[in-house]
Amino acid sequence: MRGARIVPILLAALLAGCASTPQARWQSLSDEDQWRNVGASTLDARWQVRGNDLVLTAAGGGDIISASTYGNFELEWEWRLPAGGNSGLFYRAADVEPVWARAVEYQMLDDREAEDRIVPSHRAGAVYDLVAPAQDALRPIDAYNHARIVACGPHVEHWLNGLRVATYDLDSDDWKRRVAASKFAGQVDFAQARRGHLALQDHGNAVYLRNMRIRALGPDCKPASL
Repeated sequence: MRGARIVPILLAALLAGCASTPQARWQSLSDEDQWRNVGASTLDARWQVRGNDLVLTAAGGGDIISASTYGNFELEWEWRLPAGGNSGLFYRAADVEPVWARAVEYQMLDDREAEDRIVPSHRAGAVYDLVAPAQDALRPIDAYNHARIVACGPHVEHWLNGLRVATYDLDSDDWKRRVAASKFAGQVDFAQARRGHLALQDHGNAVYLRNMRIRALGPDCKPASL
């Protein structure tokens, strides 16, 4: 009888322990004070926050970064571009120009008309210039695309419209070979940081983003696909 009493007591203790470790909450990234231009304290007027939308209205707004930094995280947002448009979202980035020389980029591109579409590793959802998307998941030009990044230590995944299109491991030999064969080969600080800002690219055209949100993942996190 004594053993029968111990089991429910242990079960209750385990459940209480789980309840005391709440899942990290999603944080919206739709406030103007959450963004500023790289190396500056303010946001250029060409970058505008409109409700849950973050919009680059015209070229010349410059690259912008998040006020906060992130290590392990899950990030979601929606994006669209004008015909032929090009942009990117960098992560674990430094507050230093040029951002691309140090941070990995999630490519946002109009794969139908943009010049960069010729290179597979430059297409939408790619790990820019390093890992081509496994499949074409891009929606029509006027539709918003849903993007997602999951970063857990050295393991990172790019998702586009519900499909995992690219993945890599910073500690792998495969990654090192890819970097050595890319435009980043001479950048000694490239992809070295495991924590940093998010950054959005001004590539010379309008950019429309909305419903951007992020949540921190713990040190023992696992990629969603595992």
